[in-house]
Amino acid sequence: MCATCGCDQPGSAVFTKVGEPHFKPLAQFENAHHQHPHDPTDRQKRKIELERDVLNKNNLAAKHNRFHFDQAGMIALNLVSSPGSGKTTLLEATLSATKGQFHSYVIEGDQQTTRDADRIAATGCEVVQINTGKGCHLDADMVHRALHQLNPQPNSVVFIENVGNLVCPAMFDLGEKKRVAIISVTEGDDKPLKYPDMFESSQLCIINKIDLLPYVNFNVALAKQYARMANPDIEFIELSATTGKGLNRWYKWLDELVPGTRQNQVAGVFADEV
Repeated sequence: MCATCGCDQPGSAVFTKVGEPHFKPLAQFENAHHQHPHDPTDRQKRKIELERDVLNKNNLAAKHNRFHFDQAGMIALNLVSSPGSGKTTLLEATLSATKGQFHSYVIEGDQQTTRDADRIAATGCEVVQINTGKGCHLDADMVHRALHQLNPQPNSVVFIENVGNLVCPAMFDLGEKKRVAIISVTEGDDKPLKYPDMFESSQLCIINKIDLLPYVNFNVALAKQYARMANPDIEFIELSATTGKGLNRWYKWLDELVPGTRQNQVAGVFADEV
């Protein structure tokens, strides 16, 4: 859990909007969140209390994010996966294919570097990179701070590419409209069986790199069966972000989510709030 690995302490997280030369450090949680119990008899109790406190704080921030997204007619998508599933490649293809159809923004999460944000920026999309340091997931407060830098316009889509990890991100609501779990055929068809919480909390499962199916031992039907054991209502899209096969199904899924003109739009909803 996060109280054990230390990723609930994002003091080293930095935010970079590509094209801007400065970094904005994430504010520390209250000091109480950084106290470490030294009494062995009290350790487990304090750990549980810490985890509850961190998750409660996150859920409040997620509720705050969701309110603003809903008010502005924005769609936020949380893309989650293990490292190397093809999230960034899928985003590059998506941003290029949907350019001019709706406004998109991207929040990139990684422990270090702006490599993925640089790739996204090359598509012409505005992007903020969050480097989590020792953290293994994004949380709602990080997303909130990144949104202040992006200031997305109403009726847009915000893609959140989470840190590559199938464990901790499952616990942290970011205020997203949909959570999209991405697995690739090179990972093994038992991922949903090993990491059920992620698939239980996701609405869509993308099975990527299907062009490699002839060369790997991956049973698509079995992977779907395992995912449905965790979430009977989960949807599936099979595609190859590299070759383009199946991408139209993904674009159609997106198109059904994208908001049209809404009344009471809130322009610059993240611009004025401190």
